[in-house]
Amino acid sequence: MAQIGTSENPLRVAIIGSGPSGFYAADHLQKQKDMTVQIDMYDKLPTPFGLVRGGVAPDHQKIKSVTKVYDKIADNPNFRFYGHVAFGTDITYADLADHYHAVIYAVGAQTDRALGIAGEHLIGSHAATEFVGWYNGHPDYRHLQFDLSQKSAAIIGVGNVAMDVARILARSQAELMTTDIADYALEALAKSNITDIHIFGRRGPAQAAFTNPEIKELGEMEEADIIIAPEEITLDPFSRAYLESGDADKKDVKNVQIMEELAKRAPEGKRKRIYMHFLASPIELLGRECVEKMVVVHNELIPDDKGELRPRATDRHNTYDVGLAFRSVGYMGVALPDVPFYEKWGTIPHILGRVLTVHNSDTPHIGNYVVGWIKRGPSGIIGTNKPDSIETAESLLADFRAGQVLSPKNPSREAVESLLKGRGVRVVTYADWQRLDRLEVARGEAVGRPRLKFCSVVEMLTALDENPS
Repeated sequence: MAQIGTSENPLRVAIIGSGPSGFYAADHLQKQKDMTVQIDMYDKLPTPFGLVRGGVAPDHQKIKSVTKVYDKIADNPNFRFYGHVAFGTDITYADLADHYHAVIYAVGAQTDRALGIAGEHLIGSHAATEFVGWYNGHPDYRHLQFDLSQKSAAIIGVGNVAMDVARILARSQAELMTTDIADYALEALAKSNITDIHIFGRRGPAQAAFTNPEIKELGEMEEADIIIAPEEITLDPFSRAYLESGDADKKDVKNVQIMEELAKRAPEGKRKRIYMHFLASPIELLGRECVEKMVVVHNELIPDDKGELRPRATDRHNTYDVGLAFRSVGYMGVALPDVPFYEKWGTIPHILGRVLTVHNSDTPHIGNYVVGWIKRGPSGIIGTNKPDSIETAESLLADFRAGQVLSPKNPSREAVESLLKGRGVRVVTYADWQRLDRLEVARGEAVGRPRLKFCSVVEMLTALDENPS
């Protein structure tokens, strides 16, 4: 048999997940001039792109244009997409070990961290990921319901996802009509009674995780005033010293400047209001069956032994009347069948992208690699995944050259496809996805919107059957 990595016997790599980190890993492997790499990318959904499709806010269409880069990667003849194939059921780790020299996990972080407070499981208390998936038309979340008859909502967290949730709740119907938000969500939000949106951060304005455009955008809403009381952005001495130091992140400095300007604005009397609250942690949700109130404790910032500012509860409390609560305090990864996992961090343990048999060991799980949020935790923006994925791809290539990869019994695409066919799995190819893409765009154009998504797997498969070309 020819040497592995040649056109006759290519290096076979399976990528589980089709978000940005998976595509960037594929891209780097494809760019190797001295070898042939065959990449098979799997996703449980018929549609690729992960959070670019199911997580990026619908009113941020420009960000989604990054998928044009992924289209070029998928156009490589050595790339193949296997959509509608679930890892762990339709295809298992044992199957992959029989057909690939290496496996890269690019599954992201699929759930939210819990708050761990009383009343968190009352009706009306939701993970932000659920709401985001719902309004983006993700098939796993379209069945959910949110009681938008309420007048007031709380958003716990001050990252970009929290800002997205606030914006979508505050947008006018006219604004949402210019987006690719799911049609059922557009209809529900048009009837929403929510007028007051409270955003809570446990630390101060200088520690807010959102980026400058996200907070600036809240001051540009057609139908909502942003209200920041002066005391909310009064900086403690430690935060002030940080911002004035040479170590200050430019994002943090600019965030505070933007919020100081927004705080000076008088409300215009718009129909909705967004309130920013800092140094406030929820400690209880109250209500008989549904969320009716939220109790928060006010914090002060204290440096820890590393100089990091940490919130410490005071004896001051406030209670807010809210009928909905969205927690947005960080995404968490979910364990995969037969793949090492570190529960505490919600990540796959690794060194430089090489999966380890257990956390804090130095024993690699040969032939297994990880990229993206399931590797490093939920941090960074889409572009952050590129260097992260390159690091992992380089580890894989180094291991391949050292002979430290899997030894599959049948490393061929034909064998994999025969296996899936024998199990009755209906595979959705990249060409199939491109047909769905064209259909969604055409449906959107018909109603004056950029795209009208198919929001269930059944709808997607039916659309492909009814539009074979």
